[in-house]
Amino acid sequence: MSSIEKKIESLREQIREHDYKYYVLAQPAISDQEYDKLIKELETLEKQYPELITPDSPTQRVGNDLTKDFKPVEHKIPMLSLSNTYSEDELYDFDRRVRDGLADDEKVEYLVELKIDGASVSINYVNGVLKTAATRGDGTIGEEITNNVRTIKSIPLKIKKDKSISYKLNDFEVRGEIFMNIADFENLNKEREKSGEKTFANPRNSTAGTLKLQDPRIVARRPLNSFTYSLISPGDELKSQEDNLFILQKLGFKVNEHFKKCSSIEEVVKVCKEFEILREKLKYEIDGAVIKVNSIMQQNKLGSIAKAPRWAVAFKFKSKQTSTVVRAITWQVGRTGAVTPVAELTPKFLAGSTISRATLHNFDEIERKDIRVGDTVVIEKGGDVIPKVVEVLLSERPSGSRKTKPPEKCPVCGSKLFKPDGEVAFYCENSECPDQIKGRLEHFASRGAMDIEGLGESLIDLFVEKGFLKTYSDIYTLENLKDDLIDIDRLGERSISNLLNSIERSKKKPFDKVLFALGIRYVGSGAAKKLAAHFKSLDSLIKATEKEIVEVYEIGESISKSVKKFFSDSHNKKILEELKKAGLKFTFTDAKTDFVGDSFFKGKTFVLTGSLSSFTREEAEEKITNFGGNVTSSVSKKTDYVLAGEKAGSKLDKAKTLGISILDENEFQKKIKEAELK
Repeated sequence: MSSIEKKIESLREQIREHDYKYYVLAQPAISDQEYDKLIKELETLEKQYPELITPDSPTQRVGNDLTKDFKPVEHKIPMLSLSNTYSEDELYDFDRRVRDGLADDEKVEYLVELKIDGASVSINYVNGVLKTAATRGDGTIGEEITNNVRTIKSIPLKIKKDKSISYKLNDFEVRGEIFMNIADFENLNKEREKSGEKTFANPRNSTAGTLKLQDPRIVARRPLNSFTYSLISPGDELKSQEDNLFILQKLGFKVNEHFKKCSSIEEVVKVCKEFEILREKLKYEIDGAVIKVNSIMQQNKLGSIAKAPRWAVAFKFKSKQTSTVVRAITWQVGRTGAVTPVAELTPKFLAGSTISRATLHNFDEIERKDIRVGDTVVIEKGGDVIPKVVEVLLSERPSGSRKTKPPEKCPVCGSKLFKPDGEVAFYCENSECPDQIKGRLEHFASRGAMDIEGLGESLIDLFVEKGFLKTYSDIYTLENLKDDLIDIDRLGERSISNLLNSIERSKKKPFDKVLFALGIRYVGSGAAKKLAAHFKSLDSLIKATEKEIVEVYEIGESISKSVKKFFSDSHNKKILEELKKAGLKFTFTDAKTDFVGDSFFKGKTFVLTGSLSSFTREEAEEKITNFGGNVTSSVSKKTDYVLAGEKAGSKLDKAKTLGISILDENEFQKKIKEAELK
């Protein structure tokens, strides 16, 4: 190694060590000026000798390239979600299930950790260097966010060497949470407010949104932080969760200091209570505690169900509450025409954000709680996300207050409202109502639907008011108005070009996303997937009868009636034709099979019948689809296998008549295990 190479590597090691002390240990050893001097010296040498630049150099954290597409990444081991518990009794039930799954003489230890309220991430290191990072996604397939995660200085680009670690760790995965400290989040919002930008709702949402930004230079300016909590190394026989946390610390990762090993479930309950009290003193948001079986060997024995590990559970803390005053009750119109009451509140800070509005759900809820303007009410964040009114403090009700009356006319367009029999909501039936239009457009452009980045609430409001947007299809004609859009104050050529590029990319969204984006009443993302997979094309779905739609697994009469009503509307038919001309996808292709591993299930169609003992129907279906298979409700010549449980009925008889292969539950479990090992 030449003297220049030695100098460059020495500078890199010094900078990495100072990053570790500052961002991980919070114990800076040098001043900012001295740190900047080291960075500049390294940058100068790397400019002189560009052939010596390496991806793990501290100067390479922030790239210049925009991430136009967040590519799908299949997790080698699924990132399962945790089952939630809300009481001591449920924790004792969890302990009982754990012990039932192990031998009678096995001792069980638990590790209790804080449940950080952030965005989950999985990071792969090969030969000690950060290779890829991905979001959780659906647990099986996430989206690659490597360029953005590299900008977070509490995450090492290259791990620290420690001779006390006996494992090889040649190719391992680290999982954790990306988050923002509360103070950092508040400062970010203040800066955005000063510059006239829209503020973020809470630290978790702003973190998740930041990780999906296209420009890593913007991400680098956001105050993202991290805690890692999981080490996965298939080539090593790791011993325990507690040991893994200590190893992560030695490797240079930031691990939350608040974790405790417990020898009994009684001790677990005690620690959970201590952590709930600790919650108020922390600099970041948590919403519970995570309890894990400490032994990795026991974790492997216990295994997982379809969505969650059997060896871990989350204990959710009570939602944070505060009191405030109802200043007014307003009514807002959603994309379906439903008119929803909202309490306008005296602003109060609660669980990471300032609350000034809370949903009142419907008029029946207002009557039941007798909520009035001027009342002092207790509010909480349901699941620490959506603010709601819990109760009215009647002792503080001002004299002379009046009961709230139901609305008679649409607050936006003035149309008379309609209340269907058997429903609690009032509806505006004017499809040209501006707020309905805005709501439909917001839903269409949202991340779970067409994911048109940049086309948010404020821009949609502006475009609707200017007459640029009236329907979804108008979104795909905005390119014809490019010059007009650029002339709008505070937009400009760059932001409009980015928006138009995002609109163009949305044309690649699969059929189920397009179907969900249409905003058909009762058709959520799950129902859209089932309908798309079953009917394969929009034309087939339109031609289907209500009876044929109901035959799709888990699709009920409400959905089938709503689908038929939507597609029989002449206005909707015209929009669909325009969307087809724009190039949106209206045929089903199982894109997932392109990046799930090869297995028995991939590309095959299954029908489930009878009751299963080891899986619920939903769990079995999810196993099949996670490995690239399809599930339909009716047996036909196109069916590859029928999974038959106990008391299987006519579907089994039909399968035998057609000569279709039958799987019993034991065979199904074997195929699942084989697929998981691949």
